Amino acid sequence: MSTSLGPLDITFSAPIGVTVKGDVWFCVEVPGSVVLFGTGKSVKVVATVDDEPVTAGLMPTGVGGHMLSISAKLRKKLGKDIGDTVTLHLSERLS
Repeated sequence: MSTSLGPLDITFSAPIGVTVKGDVWFCVEVPGSVVLFGTGKSVKVVATVDDEPVTAGLMPTGVGGHMLSISAKLRKKLGKDIGDTVTLHLSERLS
């Protein structure tokens, strides 16, 4: 089941920290994203991270999923770091 462009209502919690090619990135992995979006390519979304609004591209993890980068500015605002859990709400698919 892939979602087309438009509204989403997907909420989940996950830790910050995705291992990519041996390095841990400041990202949160989106569970089941390839099935959800019907693609392994980048997908632009409107979301909130712990109720803070973000518009961003979900990047491919390289191992069959997508991840949302959590910027230094956002991590500082939330008081979160690698290993801390955040709650994401995906509200719209833009591309």
